[in-house]
Amino acid sequence: MMQGWVNQNCEAMLPIVVGHDNASKQMIEALIDTGFSGFLSLPLSMIESLELPWIFSDFVTLGDGSEVIFQMYRAIVIWDGQYKHQNRSLF
Repeated sequence: MMQGWVNQNCEAMLPIVVGHDNASKQMIEALIDTGFSGFLSLPLSMIESLELPWIFSDFVTLGDGSEVIFQMYRAIVIWDGQYKHQNRSLF
């Protein structure tokens, strides 16, 4: 079971580990959206420091109905003690 907290802005936060294969990994405090779909948005500086490989670009519909292009990267996330291989995104 994962345990998180609610920050001063009433946002759900959760500590997770993000990395790439056997390379370096980094603990982050992730803001979990109530409409969580399995994707995480990471800052470009973290994507670069972890050397996450770029996969493709994709259109994503935001909560307000607008569409933006996201750059998708491959990453490993330790979620509830288990490794999850997912694509991660960046605005």
